[in-house]
Amino acid sequence: HPQNPKPQNWTVALEKYYLSTMYSLEFIIGALGNIIVVFGYVFCLKKWKSGNIYLFNLSISDLLFLCTLPNLVNSYSKDQWAESTLCHSNRFLLHANLYSSVLFLMVISIDRYMLMKHPFRDHVLQKRNTAVVVSVAVWIGVILELLPLLYFLEPVTAANNYKCLDYASSGDPVTSLVYSMFLTVFGFLIPLLTMGCFYLKMVCFLQNRSEQIRSALTLEKPLTLVILTVVTFSLLFTPYHVMRNVRIASRIPALNISGGTQRVITTVYIITRPFAFLNSAINPVFYFLMGDHFREMLMAKTRQLLGRLTTTGK
Repeated sequence: HPQNPKPQNWTVALEKYYLSTMYSLEFIIGALGNIIVVFGYVFCLKKWKSGNIYLFNLSISDLLFLCTLPNLVNSYSKDQWAESTLCHSNRFLLHANLYSSVLFLMVISIDRYMLMKHPFRDHVLQKRNTAVVVSVAVWIGVILELLPLLYFLEPVTAANNYKCLDYASSGDPVTSLVYSMFLTVFGFLIPLLTMGCFYLKMVCFLQNRSEQIRSALTLEKPLTLVILTVVTFSLLFTPYHVMRNVRIASRIPALNISGGTQRVITTVYIITRPFAFLNSAINPVFYFLMGDHFREMLMAKTRQLLGRLTTTGK
């Protein structure tokens, strides 16, 4: 606001230096990790299983999001924004990655539980055709739940200083808050509770099988992974969803939030945003830990390629 130029400058500086730096790091780390994963699945994996299909879709989701980051980094660092279509498509892909990642991580946790219950993959939920159908359903569901987002995003005009406003800073705050709460519940909380539910199921399953030492040791790995997934998922996404709703609520005129409080809320909200999308850089770690011999397969292929290069060099 004109009457508060310094706080506005502080927000611009935070976006220019903090967001551009964080998104740059996420792009470098995430692009490298996810390209390796996609390469591994496309060129190395001979027999696809349900878990591989979900993980591959997760990597595609991450790569789509990472493609938006160079434009965001360039725009934030220069404080110059492209026209509305590119702005809105970037924001849409950014949120599509967030909620598709959430759902695919949820489905992966279910798949890990099914693998414990049915190690020979004889259940219908472990079939490749089922995994393909579920993956398509996830993508369609995410697109449908995010279509209203395009209504709330404001165009890049002189009214907003030709800036590509994020979702929490766009649209009517009352209706925007209703939609944001909808996304929080159905896109975040329900998948989180579902993951927690299957974590408890794994604990109960291991306890019931504790007398079989060899089996229990075999099952510790998927249990540890689901715990890591739930903890990481909660730490990365919870602050963002809380602050997004608080930020939108702070814009409601009827609440009469003071300018100082709004600036604090905006600052904290900006800080939480890159952490919500840090999952794209972290997700590749799960590919190397999720089993199905992905790590061994990728290393074997790498050694084979290096061997060929060495032979050719001689």
